[in-house]
Amino acid sequence: MMTDKTGQRVPLVIFRTRIQDQWSDVTTDELFSGKTVVVFSLPGAFTPTCSSTHLPRFNELAPALFENGVDDIICLSVNDTFVMNAWLADQEAEHIRVIPDGNGEFTEGMGMLVDKRELGFGKRSWRYSMLVKDGVIEKMFIEPQKPGDPFEVSDADTMLAWINPNAAKPSAITLFTKPGCPYCARAKQMLLDRNLRYEEVIIGQDATSISLKAVSGRSTVPQVFIDGRHIGGSDELAAHLG
Repeated sequence: MMTDKTGQRVPLVIFRTRIQDQWSDVTTDELFSGKTVVVFSLPGAFTPTCSSTHLPRFNELAPALFENGVDDIICLSVNDTFVMNAWLADQEAEHIRVIPDGNGEFTEGMGMLVDKRELGFGKRSWRYSMLVKDGVIEKMFIEPQKPGDPFEVSDADTMLAWINPNAAKPSAITLFTKPGCPYCARAKQMLLDRNLRYEEVIIGQDATSISLKAVSGRSTVPQVFIDGRHIGGSDELAAHLG
């Protein structure tokens, strides 16, 4: 049975990490003392749910979490530091700090170490998230004990809603562009000027002109989509942003 440790202090552990190709010991005191920290722990780097949803969404909502009093966001897993660093680079998650609990000491101290031998994983962390203030756990979201790898409550949206139910979330913005297009450059600059994050889909590299026409009904670039709504080109984006 997973135990909710709300109100207790986090375990005292020293993590062996690599920073800029140098070994660096990081203590839980360094991570949590005097800070408000969101932690989400997961079964393994490069695994499907962790890579497609859990970590990316925390990175997307990081600005909103920071605006609502969070100082750091930590992703923890029972993996070694080389794996965690490679995964972070692959994910391009600039707002997340990965911490390797290679020996499972922190996870065991949290009562979240589980046996995944049937998958060939050995001992791993159960999926959970928590809000920690000055080393004391204020809130935990522990996934229900079901077969497999449930992912229902430890997500970034649940954490943000608990911290501030009225918190504004960043819009999901996608731009279809082509290299050398001045109108595309204008659209990207308008978004940057307003600190709006976007995903760029480059025609000829990430997608084809057929894909562009299929989703937008147009063959010109840029084409901008915000929260599932087709805005249009750079002039239409300017009008939308006011």
